[in-house]
Amino acid sequence: MAVQPGSIDRQGLQTGRAVAVTDAQEEPRSRGRLARRIAFGALLVLFTILFLYPFLWLVSASFKSTAEVFDGRLIPASFHPENYSNLLQQQPVVQWTINSVLVSFAAAIAVTFSSSAVAFAFAYFRFPGRNILFGLVIAGLLLPGAVTMIPQYLIWDFLGFNNTLVPLWAGNLFASPFYIFLLRQFYLGLPKELWDAAKVDGANPFRTWWSVAMPLTRAALIVVFVFELKAAWTDVVRPLIFLRDVGTFTLQRGLLAIINNPSIGGEKHWELLAAAGVIVTVPMIVVFFLAQRYFLEGIATTGSKG
Repeated sequence: MAVQPGSIDRQGLQTGRAVAVTDAQEEPRSRGRLARRIAFGALLVLFTILFLYPFLWLVSASFKSTAEVFDGRLIPASFHPENYSNLLQQQPVVQWTINSVLVSFAAAIAVTFSSSAVAFAFAYFRFPGRNILFGLVIAGLLLPGAVTMIPQYLIWDFLGFNNTLVPLWAGNLFASPFYIFLLRQFYLGLPKELWDAAKVDGANPFRTWWSVAMPLTRAALIVVFVFELKAAWTDVVRPLIFLRDVGTFTLQRGLLAIINNPSIGGEKHWELLAAAGVIVTVPMIVVFFLAQRYFLEGIATTGSKG
């Protein structure tokens, strides 16, 4: 059947009108999406600046003279990189840094393995009163640190470890209620068939924990390790209680000593304090930068477990 040319023209005209209407409707939507993206990006930039400004100010102050520290400039009028060398000459910062690294890594390693073992036991074994016992462990979260501070001091003093680095990390060998709860949730999310398969292969509970459970929860273990590394690195209360000799100070305890000690003539050298603050802060920034993908992996794993 022949098609009239006029009908083709009318159909094309209607199709063109429909496309024009669709384009006219889509254009405001595209503009709206673009405006929302620009507003969201501007908001992110604003909060990024607000977040970074204190650290940038600290870095700037560490390169200023004493009179210029509080002038409000982010770019110093004159740079004084010798502030860092002066700090290293006046205070045993290198020794403090070594002490902090040893304490932080020992504390993080101890609490990661001990909490993982206890958490796996609560997830793996079935025994009467398991939930009650787990509730008692979680109840430890309700105790503030000030409640156990004096008993801990008396115990370590009785053992002869006061004024040493041992009390700053050895307590983590007994695990942490918060990390036990966190890791137990990950272990409960693993299929029970894994434990049954390990039993069929002749693996005992320790081998199952070490060779099966821990590799599958690597992201959670790294998160626990980084959390405790940061907590031990920034801790100032326990070093203040247990440490008396300058040579045993951690960085945080040494920073407090710098704040409390007046300089010559009663004038504090705030630029040296700022330099010490930079030395304390930069390692944690590097650690979190290196471990950020494991944080995201841990969040994604938690979300997939529902």
